[in-house]
Amino acid sequence: MTATTEVPAVERPVRSIAAARVDRPQPPSPLSASLTLGWRSVLKIRRIPEQLFDVTLQPVIFIVMFVYLFGGAVSGSTTEYLQFVLPGILVQTVVMASLYTGISLNTDIGKGIFDRFRSLPIWRPAALLGALLADGIRYVVAGVVCLGVGMAMGFRPDGNMLEVLAACLLVLVFAFSLSWIFAFLGLVMRSAGAVQGVSMLAMFPLTFASNVFVDPSTMPGWLRSWVDVNPVSQLVTAVRGLMAGAPDAGAIGWSLFGCAVLVAVFGPLTMRAYRRKA
Repeated sequence: MTATTEVPAVERPVRSIAAARVDRPQPPSPLSASLTLGWRSVLKIRRIPEQLFDVTLQPVIFIVMFVYLFGGAVSGSTTEYLQFVLPGILVQTVVMASLYTGISLNTDIGKGIFDRFRSLPIWRPAALLGALLADGIRYVVAGVVCLGVGMAMGFRPDGNMLEVLAACLLVLVFAFSLSWIFAFLGLVMRSAGAVQGVSMLAMFPLTFASNVFVDPSTMPGWLRSWVDVNPVSQLVTAVRGLMAGAPDAGAIGWSLFGCAVLVAVFGPLTMRAYRRKA
C-alpha cells in the first residue's frame, strides 16, 4: 500500500479589517483649492515672464511719452503735468491689466485644462477664483512700476503714506471687480483673439474718453457728459484726491459703488457661464 503524503496548505497572511480599509483623504477646502490653483497661475508667470510686459513696459512708455510729448502743451510744464497725469496712468495701466483674466481663462478652456479640473474632487469654482486672485499680482506689479517711474521722474504726492496706499488699494479693488467682466467674456467667447479684441474695444472708451490725460472742462458737451459718468473718471478723481492729500468722499463712494455693482451683476453671470463650461 502506497503511503500518501499530505501537502500542507499554503498559509495566507490574514489582514485585519483595519489594515484593509484605506481612509480617503479629505477634499481640500474651497479656500485651499482656490489658493492652490491661484499659485498655478503665478507659476505660469514665473515660467513665461513675457506675460508681465504689459504691466512693466507699457506704463513706462505711457508716462515718458505723455509727459515729455504733451506735458508742456497741456500744462505748460512737464513737472506740473506729471503731478496731474501719473494717478491717471496708474489707473489706466492697472485697469487694462485686468483684461488678461479673460484671455487666460479662454486659453485654458481651449487646451482642455478645465476638463482635468472637473475630474478632481475640488470645489468647482476654485479654478476661476484662483485665476482672479493670481491676477492681483499683475495689478501690484503695475502699480509699483508706475509709482517707481513717476517718483524717478519727479512725482511727489502731497498726501501721506496712508492716503497713497489707500489710493493704490482702491485701484486694485476696482481692477478685481472689473476683471469679472473679462472673465465672463473669456468663458463665452470662442477664441482668445476674440476675447482680446472685444475687451480692447470696450476698454478704449473707458480709459481714453475719461479724465486720465486731460481736464474734461475743455471737452465738447456731449463728450463731457460721458466723461462725467464714466466709472474710470470717478476712480481717477478719487485717486488724485487721495494722492494730493484732499480725499474726495463723493468720488471714493461712487468708485466703491461701481465695484459693488460690477461684482453683483457679472459675478453670477460669470459663475453661471463657468458651470456650463466646467
